[in-house]
Amino acid sequence: MDVPGGDFLFFGGMILLFGWLATHYARRLLTVTRALRAGGRAEGTCVRIEQEPYNRSDARQHFFAFRTPDGRQIEFEDLASRSVRVGDPVTVAYDPAAPERTATVAGRGHWSPVLQYGVLVAGCGLAAAGFAAVFLLTVV
Repeated sequence: MDVPGGDFLFFGGMILLFGWLATHYARRLLTVTRALRAGGRAEGTCVRIEQEPYNRSDARQHFFAFRTPDGRQIEFEDLASRSVRVGDPVTVAYDPAAPERTATVAGRGHWSPVLQYGVLVAGCGLAAAGFAAVFLLTVV
């Protein structure tokens, strides 16, 4: 069944979705870069791992915690590999001016956070551009 305007709706939705994701991850990439440059480092731990609905194995959220030099405990979510378990020690990089917003896992045994978010930005950006190209080719 052909829905009038269905192509516009589908491709428009995909362009908006992947464009938004690319923008979201680009902002996080800038934040992570700022944290790495600021030089704040602390030892942290993985405090919990949450499963997404329907227990999809690929949809896990990792939460980490660390203490700033002034004694505040900061908890944040970040990307992590499947090998990270609750209680595992990690090195946290953060901007001392805003540790709640800039904390990221950065240390041996982990992918570079710049590389992780760079790949996400590139992938989502390419997906948005690909949907836009296909959309333009089908409309013309």
